[in-house]
Amino acid sequence: MPYPFTDVSAHSLADLLSLAGRRAVVTGGARGLGKAIALRLAEAGADVVIADLDAGLATEAAADVSARFAGRAKGVHMDVTNSASVASAAQEAVDAFGGVDIWVNNAGIFPAVPVLQTPDDTWEQVFAVNTRGVFNGSREAARRMDGAGGVIVNIVSTAGFQGTAPGLSAYVSSKHAVRGMTKQMALELAPQGIRVLGVAPTFVPTEGNIAAAAAGAAALEAQGIDPSSAMPVMAQSLIGRIGTPDDIARVVLFCASDLSVIMTGSTLLADAGQTI
Repeated sequence: MPYPFTDVSAHSLADLLSLAGRRAVVTGGARGLGKAIALRLAEAGADVVIADLDAGLATEAAADVSARFAGRAKGVHMDVTNSASVASAAQEAVDAFGGVDIWVNNAGIFPAVPVLQTPDDTWEQVFAVNTRGVFNGSREAARRMDGAGGVIVNIVSTAGFQGTAPGLSAYVSSKHAVRGMTKQMALELAPQGIRVLGVAPTFVPTEGNIAAAAAGAAALEAQGIDPSSAMPVMAQSLIGRIGTPDDIARVVLFCASDLSVIMTGSTLLADAGQTI
């Protein structure tokens, strides 16, 4: 079976980076890292669907993206834990823009609860969003890319490579699973011309991350655990500064573009040296 990946060696750098004519979906895209990704994809020329549990916020983010760049943007509701919701949002993308070429699985949660106090429903919710949500999104994306090819980018986290702060057992486990899923989906989807890559960010200060870190610190403190023990993991850097959402968005843009056409199945560490 021929694998439909074109040799782009003769293309200019501008052409390799351009996403003109491509249609992208970013889950959890209404704010923070997801919005930063949507902005960079739009700047590169893609039409972007911003999918989020908060439909109103997604619509506002899409309006902002459209105002900044020439491409089209649309906000839609999506609950990544609900396969019907994901399928409906994916179809909205097809109806609005004619197809899906790029899908970024960004939505995620990370409640901090010590192992011995972790209730079943917390564990299940983390896996429902972080792992099953990635599967749901990837499956619907691949169904709509079938025959035309495309790129799926999974936001993994450095937690997919190592243990992190106290209280994040469910989160670390879910992200290790996503890293494995990235490899397996790359294997299965290559014959359809679909590349699957992961991006593993270090901690970056976004609205969601800051709120989750504060809630996690309070939960750890209530259990008699010093919450400052988590901070070296979040702040460790070899480049002299903490990362920003756009630092990660630029790596996602690389993955989504033809600059990375030789790559599939890998997870790129965007970690400022944290995992060395």
